[in-house]
Amino acid sequence: MIAIYDTLTRGLKEVPHVENSVNIYCCGPTVYRDAHVGNLRTFLLADLIVRALKLDGRQVKLIQNITDVGHMSEDFTGEDKLLSQAQLEKRDPFEIARKYEERFHQDLARINIFPADAYPRASETIDLMLQTIAQLIASGHAYATELGSVYFDARSVESYGAISGNKLDSLKPGHRFEYSDEGDKRFHADWALWKTAGNRTEMVWDSPWGKGFPGWHIECTAMSLKLLDERIDLHVGGIDLRFPHHENERAQSNSIIGHEAVKMWVHGEHLLFEGRKMSKSAGNVVLVQDLIERGLDPLSLRLSLLENRYRSQMDLTWASLDAANTTLRRWRTNLASWGESMDQIEDSEITGAIAKDLDTPRVLLRLRAIEKDSAISVEVKRAIFLKADLLLGLDLDRAIEDRPLTADQISLLQSRAQARQSKNWSESDRLRDLLASTGVAISDGPDGQSWSWI
Repeated sequence: MIAIYDTLTRGLKEVPHVENSVNIYCCGPTVYRDAHVGNLRTFLLADLIVRALKLDGRQVKLIQNITDVGHMSEDFTGEDKLLSQAQLEKRDPFEIARKYEERFHQDLARINIFPADAYPRASETIDLMLQTIAQLIASGHAYATELGSVYFDARSVESYGAISGNKLDSLKPGHRFEYSDEGDKRFHADWALWKTAGNRTEMVWDSPWGKGFPGWHIECTAMSLKLLDERIDLHVGGIDLRFPHHENERAQSNSIIGHEAVKMWVHGEHLLFEGRKMSKSAGNVVLVQDLIERGLDPLSLRLSLLENRYRSQMDLTWASLDAANTTLRRWRTNLASWGESMDQIEDSEITGAIAKDLDTPRVLLRLRAIEKDSAISVEVKRAIFLKADLLLGLDLDRAIEDRPLTADQISLLQSRAQARQSKNWSESDRLRDLLASTGVAISDGPDGQSWSWI
């Protein structure tokens, strides 16, 4: 049995299941921009859980929403990000949403994340959200205002704050939760289920309360309850969603069905890059495409993320990505030299590490120990690595292209080595990019540079 840390109970808990099946809901992307590597860490966590459960013999159903109606964050200050991007690119907002949704799926495929069983779009489930809001009003957990908005009554849920620890009596009036124009709600911690359109003319819908658009939290409640038959065994998301999104989602969902809708909450920690939080203003947002343009295998990102526990804040660097790329190449070379058998052997230490809160760093340490152990035959090594790769998803049995370098490529490699030796980093980077354009990827390690075919 696999045990994972449950945010609600603050401890390890075996993954719930019913008749060997596990229902999982994972908060999906907001499709007004490309998903960066920090976003992808959360989706990799969901993929790791799915892979581990399937290897444990479970049947898994995963639902992941696509937020494409604009109002998708707690820092909403009047500017709709999707509409702003549409104006910037001079395109219809739904064209923008479809463009970035397609690129999201492309990035998932690049790092071997299994597709979810369904990707419901917020824009296509408005009727379902309206039905859910109507239920909350009828049960006394929500109220409509004269201005045409609908709010959830936060004080109607006694256990509010159980996930995050943020109790209502500690949330001070004046704290801005999502919107800057909520003067018509009864209590400062109430949140919008439906917002009146006001002056907004795009991405608005008709409702019993007037033209408007849904609040941020209601889409996940409506989708998860409907598509998972009111049984969410495990809910996955980034730690930044714990409050207010998951706290509010829990209140809504529990109010609909009268008991805990989600049996287990799992959160992945933040990802820093080169010591700083990724942001547009800091200029350090890293995409999968950036890795490819740098000549790195996209799966080097997957390996780098697996080197850290999902519940630990992680500082990703180009150096760690280069090292992961080198490791991937070495492991694939080793597997090719260890034979051609597709037999698989389960290693008890690897299985135990995953069973205890998805300890992927321990898995990778074990693989490195097996790699170096001369007492283990190469056939057994290959079989253990192949079995582990069903979980890790690193394509370790991928054939390595073996063709000679051209004279120009050899010259560029030599020039780059000289540039690094003389600490001419700008020239080193220029030559790296030039080599990448010819199909050669460079990785730098303690023993110098190494190369591989892109």
